[in-house]
Amino acid sequence: MIRLKSEREIGILRKSNELLARMHDLLEQYIEPGITTFELDRIAEDFVMRHQAIPAFKGYQGFPATLCTSINEQVVHGIPSKDVFLREGDIISIDSGVIFEGYYSDAARTHMVGVVSEETRRLCQVTEQSLWKAIAQCYPGNRIGDIGWAVESHAMEAGYQVVRDYVGHGIGRHLHELPNVPNYGPPGKGTELMEGLVLAIEPMVNRGTSEVEILEDGWTVVTADGSQSAHYEHSVAITSNGPLVLSESVSHPGFMTKQ
Repeated sequence: MIRLKSEREIGILRKSNELLARMHDLLEQYIEPGITTFELDRIAEDFVMRHQAIPAFKGYQGFPATLCTSINEQVVHGIPSKDVFLREGDIISIDSGVIFEGYYSDAARTHMVGVVSEETRRLCQVTEQSLWKAIAQCYPGNRIGDIGWAVESHAMEAGYQVVRDYVGHGIGRHLHELPNVPNYGPPGKGTELMEGLVLAIEPMVNRGTSEVEILEDGWTVVTADGSQSAHYEHSVAITSNGPLVLSESVSHPGFMTKQ
């Protein structure tokens, strides 16, 4: 069942996502060679708890941490560790959510660690751009397929592939609600976008194959060919005036490249 949100609910969702955006902004300051993913997770959890919110991912279906920290060929659901240090030239995708006043937020950013290669930078830029192209489709009367096609067509034009095994989703009182939001699909098809629908849109774009595998930890998803992957996500409300990006950076408006 698809749950449309009232204006009051969207207001609470906006507060939840603004808090999450502030957490992402804070983590950005610590992304540098030598820091461990465990340290990043501690910083994030401390921030969330100080603001009377709850880490949405920790304990969800048994996940052990506040953040998903996925490095290079890791697509999503990487587990923070004291043994994993960021290195010059890495990229790290940080995905997280919080529960605030009973409502979930969800957003992801991919960060470049120190100096990265031009191809790595391009992958991140194209993935960011594909997210904003998807958000630009979020008007009442459009379809879920319009969102997916916006992501897929932009990524493929750049020579990349989108992950098909993991998709975006509705969000609200639950972290994962209907409808599913694939990063592929024919335009004009699928669920109609309606005012009050809130979606977590999350392109995952690979330099190589679209195929993925899950590591022995049961969580970490990696590209099947070891190629790099980037991941960006926003929670977006469909309004009569178009998309309302709930999780956009607070201290850095326009954090993502809207092209």
